[in-house]
Amino acid sequence: MKLKKEKEVSIENRNDNYKMLSRLFFRLLPYQIVMIVITAVNGIVDGLFASNAVGTAAMSAMGLYTPIPHFLYAMSMIMVSGAQLLYGKYVVKEHDHIHSIFTVDLVLAGVISLIVGVLMAVGGAVCIGGGSLDPEAQAMFSRYLISNAIGIPPLILGQQLFAFLSLENRTTLTTAASIACLVTNALGDLLLTVAVPLDLLGLGLASAISCWVFFLVQLQYFVKGRSNVKFSLHSCKWRDAPQIIARGYPGGISRFLEMFRCIIVNALILRFVGAVGLSAFSASNSFLGIIWALPFGMAAVTRMLLSIAVGEEDRRSLIDTVRVPLRRGLALMIAVAACIIICAEPLTRMFYRDPSAPVYSMTVWGFRILPLCMPLSVIALTFSCYAQAAEKKLLSVVLPVIDGFVGVTGCSLILIPLLKMNGLYISNVLNGVICLLLIYGFAWKWNKHRPKDLEELMMIPDDFGPDTSDRIDISVRTMDDVVKVSEQVLAFCKEHGVDERRAYHSALALEEIAGNVVEHGFTKDRRKNHSAEIRVIRRDDDVILRVRDDCVPFDPTLTYGAYEEDDPAKNMGIRLIFITSKDVVYQNLLGCNVLTVTI
Repeated sequence: MKLKKEKEVSIENRNDNYKMLSRLFFRLLPYQIVMIVITAVNGIVDGLFASNAVGTAAMSAMGLYTPIPHFLYAMSMIMVSGAQLLYGKYVVKEHDHIHSIFTVDLVLAGVISLIVGVLMAVGGAVCIGGGSLDPEAQAMFSRYLISNAIGIPPLILGQQLFAFLSLENRTTLTTAASIACLVTNALGDLLLTVAVPLDLLGLGLASAISCWVFFLVQLQYFVKGRSNVKFSLHSCKWRDAPQIIARGYPGGISRFLEMFRCIIVNALILRFVGAVGLSAFSASNSFLGIIWALPFGMAAVTRMLLSIAVGEEDRRSLIDTVRVPLRRGLALMIAVAACIIICAEPLTRMFYRDPSAPVYSMTVWGFRILPLCMPLSVIALTFSCYAQAAEKKLLSVVLPVIDGFVGVTGCSLILIPLLKMNGLYISNVLNGVICLLLIYGFAWKWNKHRPKDLEELMMIPDDFGPDTSDRIDISVRTMDDVVKVSEQVLAFCKEHGVDERRAYHSALALEEIAGNVVEHGFTKDRRKNHSAEIRVIRRDDDVILRVRDDCVPFDPTLTYGAYEEDDPAKNMGIRLIFITSKDVVYQNLLGCNVLTVTI
């Protein structure tokens, strides 16, 4: 029987790998939060202008609009997550294929966004929805729907570009696009609701213009040909389209179903509480939408890291990637939720100032109860991403369906008639508990016993990745470690029957690569506690060396090309690696240098 347990890997090496992934996770997280928070911040800014400059009717109309962003985000997430997972699959073994993934993804996003935008505009023109509201709110909803439709294509296309820029670690550009979007929306709201009183029509136009700014700022990077991925209709493989949808739809199921959940919940609120309940829920949701960017941002980073770990068939990194959000991410989310609960009344006063009004107390309780579901969501979202990346098809579908629709809707049908608005808030918390029980139940059934650790909870098959007897994982922090690595690789090769010449070349190559990382990479950024994560694999008749570090980007293949025309005696170490190897591939994946050498 193959022994796959990561407990067989030294604790010291595992900790170094975990720390590297943790640093990478929190380095990428702020930029993912910024992307997700664009819609949320636009929503809260719109809400503040609507409640203070337009009136309660505007908040009711915006509450009716709530299901639509869920639908838009779901459509975008299907394409984003599918493209990212396929990117991780092909970037390691078939690098040229990523150009097809990029092209097909943008074409899909463009076609779908145009269709949705047209349907929204037509729906607004014929006043679809809002029949239970007063005529003023009905008219506002119609205008808001039409004006927002103008920004749908750049919103969805911009999110696709953001995903690929994140994979290429272009954080400066994504940050600039996000800030430009937020500033444009805020200034547009001020101009079109206060200076020029266009009520919700102005708010919608401001949001649409900000989406165009977000898209165009990112687009110039690709138009100028700076990106690693290229848009090319001639080289794309259209069979990738169904693959993107097939791999991505579990990532969008939850948000897609949230649209229907919102419709049902809105109907329950209007029936058992009234329009005042919808205004309270809209107010608390508009602020919490910003906070939800934190768990959704964690999920986005987790998905990217998991796609690479699955593509590399790296069992240790797969487990450590899940461990990071479940430890450090969860602790952060608990702290944030606690702060919101403590500040419930000050947050409510941002929207409503009369403590005697029913809407005030309803909003306060929203801020006190709803944050409790956020830590639970971190766990559910992490396992949803893992199930999607690992192609655990049943769990990847059932979990989002429960999380996005069944849990909250089922509990709300029972609790809202009994507890009014608090029934809805409590239903969201119970939904998180149901998701945790579902994950645990799946793992229990798969293992045929109660899961004892994270690896069993993840249900990783025994045959995933190279057998422990055919690989070694080593962490390097000092030059002394470099010498030990060389000795370990030499011993590993001899144990696996590798001929003496290739065993010597493998040990020498790894010593040269690791030595360069420690001597040059570590010293260029002294603020970080760096380590180089090394994996040696015996596969078929080859010895595969992979070195990963989070230092400044450095591509030795470009350096070797420059050396070829230089002094033949210069940099013999790098020259020797290329001369004695079958293949040398460098990639910068999510800000990490990854060098793979086949001997």
